[in-house]
Amino acid sequence: MTGTPRCYSRLFARKSIAALQKDAESHGLKRTLGRWSLLFLGVGCILGAGIYVMPGTTAASFAGPGVMLSFVLAGVACALTALCYAELASAMPVSGSAYTYCYASMGEVFAWGLGWLLLLEYNLAASLLAVGFSGYLASLFADFGIIIPAALSSPTIQGTADGVFQMTGSVNLVAAAAIFVVTTVLVVGVNESARINALLVIIKTAVLAAFIIVGIGAIQPENWTPFIPPNEGGFTYGWQGVVRGASMLFFAYIGFETVSTAASETREPKRDLPFGILGSLAVCTVVYIAVAAVLTGVVPYKELGVPDPIAIAVDRMGHPQFATLVKIGALTGLASVLLVNAFGQSRIAFAMSRDGLLPPLFSRLHARWLTPSGGIVALGTIAALGAAFLPLSLLGDLISIGVASAFSIVAISVMWLRTTRPDLPRPFTVPFGGRRIGGVWIGIVPLAAIVFCWAMILPVAIDIGAKAARGELLPAVILGAYAMLGVMVYALYGLRRSRAGHGEPILASEVPAGE
Repeated sequence: MTGTPRCYSRLFARKSIAALQKDAESHGLKRTLGRWSLLFLGVGCILGAGIYVMPGTTAASFAGPGVMLSFVLAGVACALTALCYAELASAMPVSGSAYTYCYASMGEVFAWGLGWLLLLEYNLAASLLAVGFSGYLASLFADFGIIIPAALSSPTIQGTADGVFQMTGSVNLVAAAAIFVVTTVLVVGVNESARINALLVIIKTAVLAAFIIVGIGAIQPENWTPFIPPNEGGFTYGWQGVVRGASMLFFAYIGFETVSTAASETREPKRDLPFGILGSLAVCTVVYIAVAAVLTGVVPYKELGVPDPIAIAVDRMGHPQFATLVKIGALTGLASVLLVNAFGQSRIAFAMSRDGLLPPLFSRLHARWLTPSGGIVALGTIAALGAAFLPLSLLGDLISIGVASAFSIVAISVMWLRTTRPDLPRPFTVPFGGRRIGGVWIGIVPLAAIVFCWAMILPVAIDIGAKAARGELLPAVILGAYAMLGVMVYALYGLRRSRAGHGEPILASEVPAGE
């Protein structure tokens, strides 16, 4: 009988703020990133699938030209969450992002669940980005008379117009190869990857600016009419479709969250993390809306349900050389997002492994490059499989559920720490304040963030439930199987080896000399 209370208490073991601050000094990773590197990191991750891939599918299937409003709704939800991230990241500048914040507030079992969810979210995002990369590469090669067979550039499972998933004989090997290339680059080291990412961000931002400038002259205003198409049932158009579109695009802003995963490799985290998080979100929201306006103004929205909508738009503009340039820019942009997405995922796994919740493979540093190379390769392999087999629409929905759930936990963590540790130094605090109700601090911004996040989840959950009722079980099966696997891994490995649960500290001496 004595074992049960002990096991129960270990489920809710918390990592103290002092332990987090100690981690920030003993992780063994090199502090090489400054505020502008973090801004480029965030912009590099945000300006990816959300601008090159998903606006087309969202406009064609749900929102029409109202996709611009979908970006606004998703941006508001993410802005509220970004303020919460900035406060937590400035107070706890360590690896692990939302996972670590949850560990310090709600306890180990919740932190494990959130970390497991984040790994799914990042992995599926990598798969989706690679699928988009494959589409743009095929379009670019076609301009030069080189045809990539659909059997090598399309996923094995594909969705039809009525939401049914069908098996094909295709395997998207192009997308899988893109992930393996990015994985190799990331293994070499964060400093080298940050330099490559900065160059890629500059190139793709310039190309997007050119797309907007040239595209303005090709806009046909009648394509924006009606701006919000009449609802055709369910979430197909109407305001219902605008909200459903926002839930699909929600994950596209995940880049600011990736900035916080770099805390342990930031030179001045308390000063630079808020700058990187909020700055990258502001820049990218403006770009998203502008590109969506040009995209839907040039091409009728019902023709945009493809993996490479910007390629379709520039082909319609009648400037072949410019079209080639934009496609190259899209490929550059997707490559940079793949890079920073893999970076963020590997650092979350790194933090979980150091806490004893995942095997040492994910935290063992390479002797030369000082990166968790084994974990990067393992996670990259899983993402490559997802890119080879799963369709865009399914990937987008599953990612959005993970993102919104993680973001709501971050907002709760802010209120918990304000309640229990009001004395904790916070170089950055969420604006508009709050008040204690029944001893619990309730902030206006964190509460609004939670409401908006769950407003993003609800349409996706309803859609998945409706598909399950029609016998289309694939989305529900994937989520259920992943949840069951997470429970098994935690019960059979994490719970037994958790350092916080056993009261074991993480020491700098555990990082091998010279790594």
